[in-house]
Amino acid sequence: MGKLLWEPSKERILNSNMKRFMDIINRKYGKSFMEYKDLYQWSVENIPDFWAEMWDFAGIIASKPYDRVIDDVKKMPGAKWFEGARLNFAENLLRYRDGQTALIFKGEDQDATRMTYAELYDEVARLSASLREAGIQKGDRVVGFMPNMPQSIIAMLAATSIGGVWSSCSPDFGIKGVLDRFGQIRPKVIFTANGYSFKGKRLDCLERISDILKELPSIEKVVVVPYTEPEPDISRVPKAVHYRDFISSEKGLEIKFEQLPFDHPLYIMYSSGTTGLPKCMVQCAGGILVHQLKEMILHTDLKRSDTIFYFTTCGWMMWNWLTSALGVGATLVLFDGNPFHPEPGALWKMAQDEKISVFGTSAGYITALQNAGVKPGKTYDLKNLRTILSTGSPLSMENFEYVYSDIKPDVQLASISGGTDLNGCFALGNPMGAVYSGELQCRGLAMKVEAFDENGKSFINRQGELVCTAPFPSMPIYFWDDPDGKKYHSAYFDVYPDVWRHGDFIEINDRGGVTIFGRSDATLNPGGVRIGTAEIYRQMEQLDEIEDSVVVGQDWKNDVRVILFVKMAPGYELTNEVKKKIVNTIRVNASPRHVPAKILSVPDIPYTLNMKKVELAVKKVIQGRPVLNKDALRNPEALDFYAGFKELSEE
Repeated sequence: MGKLLWEPSKERILNSNMKRFMDIINRKYGKSFMEYKDLYQWSVENIPDFWAEMWDFAGIIASKPYDRVIDDVKKMPGAKWFEGARLNFAENLLRYRDGQTALIFKGEDQDATRMTYAELYDEVARLSASLREAGIQKGDRVVGFMPNMPQSIIAMLAATSIGGVWSSCSPDFGIKGVLDRFGQIRPKVIFTANGYSFKGKRLDCLERISDILKELPSIEKVVVVPYTEPEPDISRVPKAVHYRDFISSEKGLEIKFEQLPFDHPLYIMYSSGTTGLPKCMVQCAGGILVHQLKEMILHTDLKRSDTIFYFTTCGWMMWNWLTSALGVGATLVLFDGNPFHPEPGALWKMAQDEKISVFGTSAGYITALQNAGVKPGKTYDLKNLRTILSTGSPLSMENFEYVYSDIKPDVQLASISGGTDLNGCFALGNPMGAVYSGELQCRGLAMKVEAFDENGKSFINRQGELVCTAPFPSMPIYFWDDPDGKKYHSAYFDVYPDVWRHGDFIEINDRGGVTIFGRSDATLNPGGVRIGTAEIYRQMEQLDEIEDSVVVGQDWKNDVRVILFVKMAPGYELTNEVKKKIVNTIRVNASPRHVPAKILSVPDIPYTLNMKKVELAVKKVIQGRPVLNKDALRNPEALDFYAGFKELSEE
């Protein structure tokens, strides 16, 4: 059991949205719940009633009410949610049109800019009209290759107001990484900035966009947003138009929000690409809306008076999650750049200046702060800070204690965990509950999360596979180009029939707290950013010097670092020059986050009998753990080469 670090005051509990929701359930259903665990148990035993109440509590705007909440609460996958309802995702996020600040944008070397809810509505209205004029219809894909700036959200809202399907990558993705994603879904319009900033450097996007367009014939229009310079030269980009020339000049437009079924496609998100091309997960408008508003309103306790920030890029699902805060009417803070530039406390200065009340980040960032000796609580005025959210990888006990000793003693630290697959969380914060070191506070309401052993038996106080044994509305509706549903089924349902297996190892304790022990598959997680090994392998295949390779994550100083083992082609050695070439290839074509911390030469790469690389076995060997299934390997002797590298115990 972790150490008790924080408890909410009685006043905070009484003023929370969770308490208000609990009181409604108590009155309406004749209950007398006082604690979260009782409400949680009711929610998983009465899933249709819970989501009906959440629909009302969130004030979902729909032109036609639903006929029933769910057709079969035992059906997974394939349950139908809120059939009959007609709504629009963007309309729900643009319900406010007043003078309150909607968006604050801070580029790392720029002064903050602001946009009110009225200004946001107006700009979305103008851009929506322009997209209609450009021929965008419901179901068409509109994509962003954008920094985390206001125009990214505006473009998403404009596209989804029409019923378009939005997808995005961040500008630090390499050309191959972008094409592996957008190339599958064939978008019609792409939004891009002319460049972005990182560590004080201005980096160009337009040259890469030109190369991307050569392999993306579906694109009919490239809309260029000026960012790193006011008048970028777009003459070398085919089909390009300046944002100011594309967006309608008319003022006072009303948005025509297309009224669509609950399960109309909204987002296409991507798996990490561990086993090949990233899987394209299609998520529905109603499911994302009601699920994320549950997490914002109840679990994050977000209100109109809050200012919420999440350190994310447009290539991570936390960007999509953050945008739903508009549906609460809160103020969103967007940041583009390096969080340690121009100095390690940059984000905390921003938290002070912008009076941020909910600060979201990754475990990797908190570890980096701690390792750098940064003490934000002693340097900055964080009196407005109420909640810190952390995700991306497990937060260590040392990280928890660092937050309370060096950031703020009176703060709710909500370590949250879920996935791109559901665009939300399985376990997350509880504003009515205590915080214990190393633990996520609770399982999400109506998320029937359990820990299973290999035989499908559920237990508590033991590590097991994270599973969800009942459907939830933000499940992907399908995978792109998966007509028979085989990819979808194999991704989640092949291990335990009719049960979602997520791929995390967890432990649920007696009080309902959850501890995450990392991924149970081979996905890498350096700095809290989930990346796939296949994206690195694809770069290695381009190099004549490399015959084969295997990449694993090594647990290192409360984080994960990427270790690349290479089998050199005949006649080549792993010289410093070759290492530089590997690093540059990965950085340019994948992203800087994919660059390994160590590159080591081995004489052979281990494979299973059906010729799959065995990353997990290699990871066990380098961490001194036994490999029990060597009989499944084609060349088990190859594992012997991975033990005892002195470099793996060095910085």
